Amino acid sequence: MNDAYNMLKSEVKLELFNILNYWVENTVDVKHGGFVGKRDYYNNLVEKASKGIILNTRILWSFSAASNHLKTNNYKDICDRAYSYLKTFFNDEKHQGLFWELTYKGEPINRRKQVYAQAFGTYALSEYYLFSKNEDAKDWAIELFALLEKHAKDTLSLGYLEAFNHDWGSIQDMRLSTKDMNAAKTMNTHLHVLEAYTSLLKIYDNAQLRESLKTLIELFINKFLNSSNHFDLFFDKQWKLLSNSVSYGHDIETVWLLIEAAKRTGDSHLITQIENLAIQVSNTFLEEAIDIDGAVLNEKNLSTGHTDTDKHWWPQMEALVGLNYAYKIKKEEKYISHSLLIWDFTKKHLIDRENGEWHFRVNRNGSAYTSEDKVSMWKAPYHTSRACMVLND
Repeated sequence: MNDAYNMLKSEVKLELFNILNYWVENTVDVKHGGFVGKRDYYNNLVEKASKGIILNTRILWSFSAASNHLKTNNYKDICDRAYSYLKTFFNDEKHQGLFWELTYKGEPINRRKQVYAQAFGTYALSEYYLFSKNEDAKDWAIELFALLEKHAKDTLSLGYLEAFNHDWGSIQDMRLSTKDMNAAKTMNTHLHVLEAYTSLLKIYDNAQLRESLKTLIELFINKFLNSSNHFDLFFDKQWKLLSNSVSYGHDIETVWLLIEAAKRTGDSHLITQIENLAIQVSNTFLEEAIDIDGAVLNEKNLSTGHTDTDKHWWPQMEALVGLNYAYKIKKEEKYISHSLLIWDFTKKHLIDRENGEWHFRVNRNGSAYTSEDKVSMWKAPYHTSRACMVLND
């Protein structure tokens, strides 16, 4: 591993503090509790913005993980604040599970039970427990796992259904966001259930949990991975493929999350199988996902052949992690050289030195979209802080 790559690791180590400091200084909602729902491109507070579960669980995860990684209590107040707000306002005391969206005052305005959200709750609470040793947090994480196994798991065709009504009844529109296809089963939600179960298994050694995690890994091998070394995205309940597009960021993120999941099961055969899969997907990623400027393209529609050449903030960081895992397996220099180019682009074009935080996305010329927010339901410190930590573990 060369000096330039060691410098990259040192730089992301420092960037972690920049990220955490931004979120401490700019997102605490002193007036209404918890954290603000939105700051725009220029870092202006958007008054009365609603508060989303994904942002709030990701804040809890990020600061809990940072506290564990750095072995510090400096962020304890933020961790406790995030946990308390989830418990008080997002928790559905009647039907269990987590609401999707609240008003700025903390009143539920979208009570639907998105499986993706329950997974992030499990992920965040597991990490928070490792930091706080709060037994209530651990119990809540286990409760969310049990809810998914009871309501969302498809025991006949396998996998997990995408979404439910507030009372866990069926719902017609299952979409995670307006950008997504209305599909019963999605790769993205399964990825984050896998991520959550991997984390929960650290604190809850349970046979059903372990078996569910192994089944999820096998689904990625047998259902999501296609012959072109990409992970298919949208399916109906019986696993009929509905989409024909590639998400490059999700491809490379899945690589390393699958490796961690396989390791957590302790199954040596499965670990070897996943490591081989990881190299295949990583090599295809380097062949197809990297633009001429060295950065990661967003996605490609295989039906039309159209490639979205925008550079979103999070795929760059997931690529650094995924390629790091590939390098540990294969020790091929290409994983390092591409990482250096990705990080160089990120430093120049995605980290906002003027207004703080990171740009959501830039175009092929490296110009940021001023319509995108710095803080929002989908703009959180999770991808960036996690990569900074994993690269220095």
